[in-house]
Amino acid sequence: MPTPPSATARDEPVIRDRGDACPGALRLHAADDGYLARVRIPGGLLTGRQASVLALAADRFGDGHLELTSRGNVQLRGLAEGCGTGLAELLDGAGLLPAPGHERVRNIVATPLSGIGSSGRPHVTPWVGELDRLLCASTRATALSGRFLFAIDDGRGDVAALDPDVTLLGGPRGRALVRLGAAPGAVEVDAADVPRAALLAAEYFLDSADAAGTRAWRVSELPAEHALLEGEFALRLGSAGIAADVLPEVAWPYAPPPRPWGPGTGDRTALCVLPPLGRLTADQWRVLVDVAAGGEEGWEGGWADSGEGGGELRVTPWRSIVLPGASTVRRPVEGYARLVAAGLSVAPDGPWESVTACTGRPGCAKALSDVRADARAVVDAQGANGALGDDRAGRGAPVHWSGCERRCGHPRGTAWVDLVATPDGYRLDGRPVPSHELAQAVADARSQPRVSEDAVKK
Repeated sequence: MPTPPSATARDEPVIRDRGDACPGALRLHAADDGYLARVRIPGGLLTGRQASVLALAADRFGDGHLELTSRGNVQLRGLAEGCGTGLAELLDGAGLLPAPGHERVRNIVATPLSGIGSSGRPHVTPWVGELDRLLCASTRATALSGRFLFAIDDGRGDVAALDPDVTLLGGPRGRALVRLGAAPGAVEVDAADVPRAALLAAEYFLDSADAAGTRAWRVSELPAEHALLEGEFALRLGSAGIAADVLPEVAWPYAPPPRPWGPGTGDRTALCVLPPLGRLTADQWRVLVDVAAGGEEGWEGGWADSGEGGGELRVTPWRSIVLPGASTVRRPVEGYARLVAAGLSVAPDGPWESVTACTGRPGCAKALSDVRADARAVVDAQGANGALGDDRAGRGAPVHWSGCERRCGHPRGTAWVDLVATPDGYRLDGRPVPSHELAQAVADARSQPRVSEDAVKK
């Protein structure tokens, strides 16, 4: 099992002369293929009605596609100039914009399998809604950058490995850990106090960033003399009425991302669905919504207008979607077969497992290649010539295709195969690879990963 990269110490603090330019649902980003909106989905949790509204927005205002991000959010692309008001009204009506002034700071990832099955771990998804409510009610929280990240982990260590600024780790006996950045230790609190402790951790960061004067966006960017300290944080919690114990060293767990596992058993089961490259058409998205709520009244997709509820969807930070209670065989849905027919991976070891890419051309002006088309060509070539072998499809290290040196959306928390477009082709883990050797080279590199996030930072 791979282990997440360790944090690297910075020789000099990051000093910024501006605020971050992260797009949101209200602050649209001008891309080469039109405007882009990023809709924050705290914890990746969507009701059927909310998911239906996103598909409607993609068709009405965008290019008819939805993109999943590495923080479990949803992006709409190809938006026309002047659509912002209509888009905001549509999203607000579905509860996707609960606090316009806070919409870019609602960056919360959560263990997507929490509460599913009998893992013996605490069910932490209720913390998502409470933390989101506290964030949206806090005037101070509006000062957070759009890059500041909260992770709510049920104790297995999946989202805790994603380089969060504040980690909330569920534990036994109604206790939980709060970690600041990549600290080796943590502060332990009662589970009931976790959401409030997370907000106080964010406020502690903002106070330290203000004192440093460097306009840090993330905990890792604070200079050493203004670093967040567990002892100081515990005192702050105590002043707010939260009892806290300092743990100087913690054996942090790690778990790999969930993988598609097949149809399961029974009429209703949890499914993990993997869209190729994290991009779906609005029609594919509607299939997901239908399957999530299949067999229930209103399953045919009328929630956007009727206000009915529906099955839950959980967008993961690994660009997949978990359906906690999908209808797999019950008519009229027959969900598993419908997902397969829609071109979505729902079985293990598929060719698209752990293959990701940035936007690339034509959507990004900085990209040097159409990386999505190139990734599809390599996957097709590997399937045609057996480059992966009989039992290696979908296995091995993640591979990420980048259109430029920025490596937007690359995997976090594990070693990964690094493909970067250049004016003359691609570099794979730092070395040029001829185009005719690319498929085999990628297959070989996935079995022997050489690049981690640390390597990119250095």
